[in-house]
Amino acid sequence: MNLKDQFRFVRQNMKKNKTRLFMTILATAIGCTFLIVLASVGFGLHKSIIQDVMEDSLVTEVQVHGKEAGEGNFQGIKDEDIQHFQEITGVKAVTRRQSLQQSPIFKTEDYTAQSEAVSAYFPEEVKAGFELSEGRLPEKGNEVVVGSSFADGLSLEPKEGENAFNEDGTIKEEYAYKGELVGKTIEMEIIKMEDGKEIKKSIPLTITGVTKKPSKEWMQIRTVFISEDTFKEVEAFTGTPGGSPEQVEGASEDTGRIYDRVSLYAKDVEAVTGINDKLKDGNYMVYSIVNEMKQINMVFTILKIGLLFIGTIALIIASIGIYNTMTMAVTERAPDIGIMKAIGAHPKTIKRIFVLESSYIGLLGALIGTIVAYGISYAVNLALPLVLERVFEEAPPEGLMLSYIPWSLTLISVAICLTVTIFSGWRPAKRATQVDVLKAMRREV
Repeated sequence: MNLKDQFRFVRQNMKKNKTRLFMTILATAIGCTFLIVLASVGFGLHKSIIQDVMEDSLVTEVQVHGKEAGEGNFQGIKDEDIQHFQEITGVKAVTRRQSLQQSPIFKTEDYTAQSEAVSAYFPEEVKAGFELSEGRLPEKGNEVVVGSSFADGLSLEPKEGENAFNEDGTIKEEYAYKGELVGKTIEMEIIKMEDGKEIKKSIPLTITGVTKKPSKEWMQIRTVFISEDTFKEVEAFTGTPGGSPEQVEGASEDTGRIYDRVSLYAKDVEAVTGINDKLKDGNYMVYSIVNEMKQINMVFTILKIGLLFIGTIALIIASIGIYNTMTMAVTERAPDIGIMKAIGAHPKTIKRIFVLESSYIGLLGALIGTIVAYGISYAVNLALPLVLERVFEEAPPEGLMLSYIPWSLTLISVAICLTVTIFSGWRPAKRATQVDVLKAMRREV
């Protein structure tokens, strides 16, 4: 009896009790659906969080926050460190920024805004992905680039007894700036303290460009990117490192330039780990999104395994129905088994027939369950934003995906389903090989 004949025999026998077969396949399909949908929640949340993290931070970025120089002693990043970073294999760009140690007031026409001023080295910034929405990069010392939300902070002086701001912190329309920024001349007003008195100075600057808006709508960039020449001019006026209005205790001018924010950008994601290791060997304090992703992946891997385990319990419950179906099949087909044994069928062949039948039930249940699971997953992702908005009156996070079914989850679930169903039919199949021929011919087991 070849394999083709065995399959034909299985199909013929399965048609004898269609109702019982249908209920068994249905139970298996429900179990498989439950397993896939439950585990898909873990995969969906994992995908949403990883996508959100990758949008907020560049995966190839490695931030350097300082260098450990002995126990409990830390020092900032200097030019010699920058040069060392540029020589590391796999590094594409090394950006360095230094913030002015005061928040200047910027004026243009009758509009004013108080914003952070940062000195940046644009050749490396461009390599790292720095982009403008309009205008060009600075070419002279008195030229600057402003953040995409800088104009949102410019306002007219409010009238006496009036407030220029709305309740949400935005500027009222009658006070808001509506003109163009590129080509505008702004006055940067800085201060210093002498003998307890505040002395002011205005430095004229020309806006040449506006940065590209970030991917997240809630993010606002109002930073003014000034040149190194302007930064040194402020330091010369205040007489302090970083342009602080007052002399910082313990500060020294001969320590050299110390940068506030230094980031290395790898040529690709694979190079990030090597750069991290190289910097840690040099006692640098580093942070990269890759390390955070490893921790997130570990947490969600444990969550996925737990959800798969819970879902498998549902399949084990469904396997009881398969066991019952196969046991009944052995009882009902005792005469057929007796005839097969009488004509010389090998016990392994008889056993294989019943294992094939249980596998067939498991395969049908897995296929139906998988199709239903994909439908439920699609419906959940479609309905979730509507439920959050209408029932809870909350805006869903951008890019939220509660349920996600990758091919790996489908394959794992089908494999678990088939394994459980095969084991469910194994014991009845073994019992079929032990049927006595004479008793079976008398239709008794």
